[in-house]
Amino acid sequence: MKKSYEEINEKIRQGKAVVLTAEEVSQLARTLSPAEIVRRVDVVTTGTFGAMCSSGAFLNFGHATPPIRMERIELNGVPVSGGLAAVDTFVGATDCDPARPAYGGAHVIEELVAGRSVTLEARGKGTDDYPRRHIRSHVTLDDINEAILYNPRNCYQNYNAATNSSERMLHTYMGTLLPKLRNVSYSTAGELSPLLNDPTCRTIGMGTRIFLCGARGYVSWQGTQFNTSKPVNEHGIPIGGARTVAAIGNLREMSTDYLRAAYYEKYGVSLFVGVGIPIPLLDEELAHDVSIRNEQITTNILDFGEEERPIGQTNYAELRSGSIEVRGQRVRTAPVASLRKAREIAETLKGWIARGEFLLTEPVQPMPAHSTVKGLKADDE
Repeated sequence: MKKSYEEINEKIRQGKAVVLTAEEVSQLARTLSPAEIVRRVDVVTTGTFGAMCSSGAFLNFGHATPPIRMERIELNGVPVSGGLAAVDTFVGATDCDPARPAYGGAHVIEELVAGRSVTLEARGKGTDDYPRRHIRSHVTLDDINEAILYNPRNCYQNYNAATNSSERMLHTYMGTLLPKLRNVSYSTAGELSPLLNDPTCRTIGMGTRIFLCGARGYVSWQGTQFNTSKPVNEHGIPIGGARTVAAIGNLREMSTDYLRAAYYEKYGVSLFVGVGIPIPLLDEELAHDVSIRNEQITTNILDFGEEERPIGQTNYAELRSGSIEVRGQRVRTAPVASLRKAREIAETLKGWIARGEFLLTEPVQPMPAHSTVKGLKADDE
């Protein structure tokens, strides 16, 4: 059996589409075949909510009188990009003042979404057409012309788990890792995770409409570090970080329920981003893909105490059990992403589609079929 986007969208318009979350269809797959699932179900919704450092926002402030060409810009004391046009900036989630590392661009973005005022201070050299050299103001989203969330890399397809065999505590992007293999941290929403439910990105590409931080957003391109060369397990799931998406949406429509700043002690600032992607069940192959269960999703365990060296593998059912075996000993596990929020996102998107408020879009361009990630070599190596 095969379906088209238009057929599914027509059922959505009529309120007749059958929509399940990825967790629900994974349970259904215990008793039904892919052929039966594709006959019964039209759309599967996914969700994830975790730290996505490669995120940020484009802002346009408008012109003062007399105007200024902003070259050095600070928002709430956070230095942000002055490398765009006269009154445009990009606020990176991890931007920060080194003297105040616990507050950064992610906090500025959250403040704006929450409706709070942000202090803008900018300087320029002064030109004939932009004579002003300094300006200080207070702005909210209502005062800004355009506010566009643009995230170059979101929704990693699978992610490594992390532990630490060294003698000292480590502060990392995977949280605090206790010495002597005393904890394992992990990310990704497992069987709810968007790109794990469409592992080759058959339905996810440029132009795919998504849930983004409580608003309708879009996949704008492949994400940075998009990697199709990772090994896959017997279920066709890439092991370790593989594909990613770049995402775009209107910051004004977003909610702090699904966009939150975070600070990792002695590591830095990040932005927790909520993403949900609908997967249309066009055929049996896609029905098989969305039936993946946590015990079928393999990931590597990296030892951050030994330069992130792989020391084993596990799966998401084991990680969620609360402990796994590493080098012959039981080690506690804990997530650095929110499963509760991921479920909430998948359910919210499910509701939008079931009520006819969210139609599916066919990608205008597919993701790359072949892509690898290069390293960086220092001049003195």
